[in-house]
Amino acid sequence: MLHKITKMMAHRPEPRILRRICPVLSSQSWNESIQDTLCKYIEIPNVSPLFDKDVLTNGHQDRAVELLMNWVKAQEVPGLSMRLVTAEKRTPLIFIEIEGEGKTQETILMYGHMDKQPPNDGWMEGTGPYSPTIIDGKLYGRGGADDGYSIFASITAIKALKAQKVPHARIVITIEACEESGSLDLPYYIELLKAEIGSPSLVICLDSGCGNYDQLWLTATLRGMMFGTLTIRVSKEGVHSGSASGIMPSTFRIARMLLDRIEDSATGKILVPELYCDIPENHQRYAREIAEILGQRIVNDFPLLEGVKPMADNYAELLLNRSWRPTLSYTGLDGIPPIAKAGNVLRPETVLGLSFRLPPTVDPAKAAAAVKAILERDPPYGAYVSFDCPKAAKGWKAPELAPWVEGAIHKASQTVFGKPAVIWGEGGSIPFMGMLHNMFPETQFVITGVLGPNSNAHGPNEFLHIKMFHNVTVCMASVVADHFSAKVAGKQ
Repeated sequence: MLHKITKMMAHRPEPRILRRICPVLSSQSWNESIQDTLCKYIEIPNVSPLFDKDVLTNGHQDRAVELLMNWVKAQEVPGLSMRLVTAEKRTPLIFIEIEGEGKTQETILMYGHMDKQPPNDGWMEGTGPYSPTIIDGKLYGRGGADDGYSIFASITAIKALKAQKVPHARIVITIEACEESGSLDLPYYIELLKAEIGSPSLVICLDSGCGNYDQLWLTATLRGMMFGTLTIRVSKEGVHSGSASGIMPSTFRIARMLLDRIEDSATGKILVPELYCDIPENHQRYAREIAEILGQRIVNDFPLLEGVKPMADNYAELLLNRSWRPTLSYTGLDGIPPIAKAGNVLRPETVLGLSFRLPPTVDPAKAAAAVKAILERDPPYGAYVSFDCPKAAKGWKAPELAPWVEGAIHKASQTVFGKPAVIWGEGGSIPFMGMLHNMFPETQFVITGVLGPNSNAHGPNEFLHIKMFHNVTVCMASVVADHFSAKVAGKQ
């Protein structure tokens, strides 16, 4: 929870000005401009390259780029220039620059992405990953909330400020097309555009989550991640189980034995010391405060079956589990046929997809090396065991908030929602943030988003909470205005 602000910066826009920004997000504007275009975006299966090897040639990405850029052009934002930055065998980047007021050299970097997770099965009746549908104020469809809305929110926030003649610094907006694949192409583009980006004093990222739809949520930490495949092989081919069982070892049982080395199957606790770090006291406090705010919703917002219990009874501990402790999820399985097609055979191979979430400050390379050494050491029965980790990314811990940033997000949330902002740790990963932090260590970060309860990014029934979209957009307009007051007007 944000603490009481003892000193407010001068020159900040009054709340009444912020409330006048809301007409820019009127029902007519939403229906005729943003909603229609966002629905067309949802219809495009622009799946990230990790999940679609043909994304550079099948035209889906091109359609998404054209749609978004045409919408931006149609907004006719004064001082805006835009181009598509491309490179051979890389996903593209939409690069937007909006002139600041006066001669200020201050820059804000705003970030979002246009690529999507795979569609997945299990969407409720009447909805689908590429069939945009509005139900009870929620726009269902893949990529609307993660993260198609970001370019609309960014441009609309700036357009609203200009309409109200509220000054702002120079704005740079980057919309990448590889985030769901670990932002593999983004470092290349950031280095390529480094001179044009400059040294931003504020980064705004609209690709995160919220604990409820009742206030502004600021992400202070992101977990790292590493994905690996554990392969166990014992024979050249499958063999009749009647003749082989009891002689040939089971690859599935060997997998169980190996997994017991890295995870306590009774508690889910990871047993590899290299995957842990100390939890800062203030983040333990944040967890306790958020537990008081959300209470049972921390558990109830997940679609658990009746009678299924969470991994702990203490809500604060659950929050720390998803932000500061390592976890392991089993995301895929090869070598096992569907039951309807399975013969009575002792299989030669089992391959498991292991997805680790890492605490914010853990080194993923060291973590991967430690897990690999444990899994491959002394394989049971002399089985052929390998652990390959092609994808890993470090987590991120935000620098301490400057007083003006803390004041800005608190005021924005109080004005728009009528409640204070909240600081918390997110369970997901945004590799871009750590990279930017390394490049610009003095930069302030405002990371927020609309992925709240039941919004289910990456899974079936992903939705964009429309009112939250509106409110976050207004809050970001407020933060941009306060940035000018603190970093530019305050120096004049």
